[in-house]
Amino acid sequence: MSVGSGGDEDAPMGEMNTTPLIDVMLVLLIMFIITIPMQTHAVKLDLPPPNPNPSQVDPVFNQIDIDFLGNMYWNKTEVDMTTLKSYLKQASALPEQPELRMRPEAEAKYVVVDLVMAAAQQAGIEKMGFVGNEAYAN
Repeated sequence: MSVGSGGDEDAPMGEMNTTPLIDVMLVLLIMFIITIPMQTHAVKLDLPPPNPNPSQVDPVFNQIDIDFLGNMYWNKTEVDMTTLKSYLKQASALPEQPELRMRPEAEAKYVVVDLVMAAAQQAGIEKMGFVGNEAYAN
């Protein structure tokens, strides 16, 4: 629309009407939104088939407790770092390596926990996990 004072009424309009273009784009956008499938938050895992004859043998594990003073306990027996390293080497040399469970107290120093984890890695321990973390969830 042009409102003016007596301009040439028969002159061609130099502006493009974009309203139909916007309408078409909105219709296409709605069509794309409708046709896109819903995203599912599922992770596909290839699980092994169930074992019909489960083993009745309990898994063997060793536990390392670390208290807030930095004392280390191998299966509830207090040990120093050199003894702990020798126990870790013996455990890693077994044909079926036992699981190593670490249970640091909440107030245990991170440096000591880090040293124990480094010693376990250097000894070649492959199965290691933390237990008792659920006590610190709150």
